[in-house]
Amino acid sequence: MWHTIFPMVITGTPARPGQRIIVVGTTGSGKTTLARQLAERRALPHVELDALHWNPNWTPAPTEVFRERTARALSGDSWVVDGNYHAVRDIVWQRGDTIIWLDYPLPLILWRLFKRVIWRASTRAELWNGNRETFRSQFLSRDSLFIWALKTYRRRRREYPELFARPAHAHLAIIHFRSPQATRRWLEALPAQ
Repeated sequence: MWHTIFPMVITGTPARPGQRIIVVGTTGSGKTTLARQLAERRALPHVELDALHWNPNWTPAPTEVFRERTARALSGDSWVVDGNYHAVRDIVWQRGDTIIWLDYPLPLILWRLFKRVIWRASTRAELWNGNRETFRSQFLSRDSLFIWALKTYRRRRREYPELFARPAHAHLAIIHFRSPQATRRWLEALPAQ
């Protein structure tokens, strides 16, 4: 459907991305996992926007600091970045050349998010700057990622095609995946560097 509206959109074909790749999608869609795999396969640096945004104790960095960190992290000629932060979208999208949109069904995203939260909370895995997810924060809090995923899912599906169509983003090649299987086939078809 998108490819008829937005000719730059490549839906599931094994197109080769550029050297400044942005991975977007709803929380829990697998952005960071794909970005890491892609960075490794293409021998590119990986930048995780969450790591630049979150200070210790789940305190968000002030916007100016977040923007400065992002600009510095993306100052090189090649990278793979993952994240959806509006506060730095202009920096990220202006410097990027390819966007990969993980547009998976909501039940799949919620299931993946559930498995991820269980693993992170039970292992007490450190995420960024000493932060850890807990069962309480994810299942008994208004800051739950599940609530965030439910609140942003439809908005992102509506918003991204509109953003892709803007003249300011005409330089971006858009690769749109609707299933993890299509994403995996595409990644496996990319030549390693």
